[in-house]
Amino acid sequence: MSSAPSSAAHLSLRTPLWAVRIRRGDGEIAGAGVLLSRDRVLTCAHVVTPGEPVTAEFVGAAGGRAPGGRVPAVTARVDEGAYVPEALDTDQDPRGDVALLRLDRPRPAREPVTLHRLSAPNRTVRMYGFPHEYNGGVWFRATIVGGWGRDGQVQLVPATPGEVAAPGCSGAGVVDDRTGAVIGIVLTSVTDRLGNAFSSMSPAETIVQHLPQVAAWTRGRTAVDDRLRSRTGSGGGRPSLDQPFALRLAAWLRGDGDQVKISVVRPGDQIRAETLRRAITLADRELRTADSVGRASLDAPGTVPSAGGHDLALDVTGATAADTAERVAERMGLWQHPAGPAVERIRTGGAALTLVVVGVDRAADPPALLDLLAVLRRGGSRLLLVFREPGPLYERARAELVDGPDRERRERLVARLRELTGPLAASLGDAMAAVRADDPKQVHDALYRAGLALHLLTGTQQPRERSGHGAAGTPAAPAPPPHPPSPGAPAQEPPARPLSAPAAPSAPSGPAAPSGPAAPSGPAAPADPAAPADPAAPAQAPTGAPASSAPVDLAAYERLADRLETRLRAAADRLDALRRRRAELAGRLDGYHALHRSLTEGAEDLDVDALHRRAHRLLRTRPCDVPAAEEAVAAYTDLVERADSSRRDRAARDGRGREHPTRDRPAGDGHGQDQHGQDRPAQDRPAEDRPAQDRSARDRHGQPARHEQPAQPAGEEQRQRGGGGAPS
Repeated sequence: MSSAPSSAAHLSLRTPLWAVRIRRGDGEIAGAGVLLSRDRVLTCAHVVTPGEPVTAEFVGAAGGRAPGGRVPAVTARVDEGAYVPEALDTDQDPRGDVALLRLDRPRPAREPVTLHRLSAPNRTVRMYGFPHEYNGGVWFRATIVGGWGRDGQVQLVPATPGEVAAPGCSGAGVVDDRTGAVIGIVLTSVTDRLGNAFSSMSPAETIVQHLPQVAAWTRGRTAVDDRLRSRTGSGGGRPSLDQPFALRLAAWLRGDGDQVKISVVRPGDQIRAETLRRAITLADRELRTADSVGRASLDAPGTVPSAGGHDLALDVTGATAADTAERVAERMGLWQHPAGPAVERIRTGGAALTLVVVGVDRAADPPALLDLLAVLRRGGSRLLLVFREPGPLYERARAELVDGPDRERRERLVARLRELTGPLAASLGDAMAAVRADDPKQVHDALYRAGLALHLLTGTQQPRERSGHGAAGTPAAPAPPPHPPSPGAPAQEPPARPLSAPAAPSAPSGPAAPSGPAAPSGPAAPADPAAPADPAAPAQAPTGAPASSAPVDLAAYERLADRLETRLRAAADRLDALRRRRAELAGRLDGYHALHRSLTEGAEDLDVDALHRRAHRLLRTRPCDVPAAEEAVAAYTDLVERADSSRRDRAARDGRGREHPTRDRPAGDGHGQDQHGQDRPAQDRPAEDRPAQDRSARDRHGQPARHEQPAQPAGEEQRQRGGGGAPS
């Protein structure tokens, strides 16, 4: 079988032939497995019990069906000596949980698959499991995001929340999307108390470490060259160690410190060489010993790296750059186009790893090797470079791979801090002058810290810590800048000086300055006068040297800048929201004030006017207390709304008491116009709409007044005047 899977292997959507569904004796699905040979199945230890038979079902065989319509099934048992139950290490992280089953009857030769050793960081993968809802099997997608615990296990984050590995997926093979290679098995799924769900995977090398017999079905070269393996095991006595060197190595392998570290291990320094080999061996998933998991008390604290600390460790003595590039490309899984130059595949492959390269200056073509290492660095790989002797090549490597990139890194950091203490600080000052911040002390403190960090960076001599694997450098004791920045004005900083000739910041004389990146505490390790000189070790500042000459941990400053920027951006967003709210309140106040004036026709209302003046005053005060102004505007608008509601109620009551309400009148304006809008004759209008002199001509019963009565005969008029006498 080919050691490199076909590049098209991962494109198939069918059920893989090697996928195994495992049932217990009661018929329940216990988990999944991977067929490694005709009669061996790899699975999780918690899926099976030694001595108890299980049924291995091959759902992908013959299209998932055997003659007769049934899935092929074979009885299986745990192979002797191939069962490692799950346990917890000293950090309470899981380890182990792998087992190998032996089938009672072998399967066809075309069905098994091999595991592949492959660098796993940030790779997208798939797994084929058998959850209860999908007993026939289903693919789950995930991304490998990093190590988990000290056993070399890795964490899988599901592509979608519904794709977290469920019960029935334990033991499922994990397939690399890029290559189609099976690179490990799913162990378990975890949901933390915050609801975050993820799964864990045991990579091929961790499986081989627990089950050495699985190496027969594993492809790909081991991660550590033979010459770099430790010559002493955990049971063969403990060698003398260069303890400071071991501490720096373990710290770098844990991911602390810079992207590139450079050191020197001279040919005759056996203690230092064995310290290096020990660190490389303990950090390898396949070679590591129990010390990597148990943190044995016989080892100095902090000198034992976790398994998985590196992806590849090469001794390049006598090797060409092309050979080294092929080895790196293979580890990255970039074998799809073997005809192309390996360095180009690395440049465009988008993969990164943690690489240890020993004997850089003893390679066949060291300058070409440095060019390859520069490509790896730009691609995001972490590099630990070991030289045999200091010299021009060592200085070139430091200049091109460490000092130059670190200067660029420092410049980006300085520009970022200047943005925080300049334009952003000015914007915050304008905003805080307009509205009152929720926590102005927090904003001032963040700006002060940013200004302090900027002051220390622009006044520090060395562009980086000059250490082999060095203990992380720390900033000098914080010294406040001459003029701590405040909102509204950019931070005042000393002019930038050449990094080779700084001016030391003065030590603070008042209260302690806000803490920046934390400095390590505890006594320093005593100097060993017999220890060989290491050009990469941090230079010891002379007694009384200015604080600015201390090495700088740029990673600590970057973390500080991240925190400060997050805090200041959030404060700026909140202040912008308050300013928008103030503008909304001002518009609302003006609108309700106009409504109130229309209701009262400009008449004075002492209570309402007092509320208006208070709200107006709060909105015009600088900085504006927006919550207080909001309450004042709400009180004013509520009172205006109540007054308007009372007026409407009175108007409605007046309308109901009329004899001819408006809704009963003919169309028109209801008063002096007909339905066409023309004026009606006065005698045709309702009485209440006629002119006053016309209305007075009728009595209260609507009868014509006396002068409106029709003319009578003269004799009748006289009779009425005469009291009814007869005519003469």
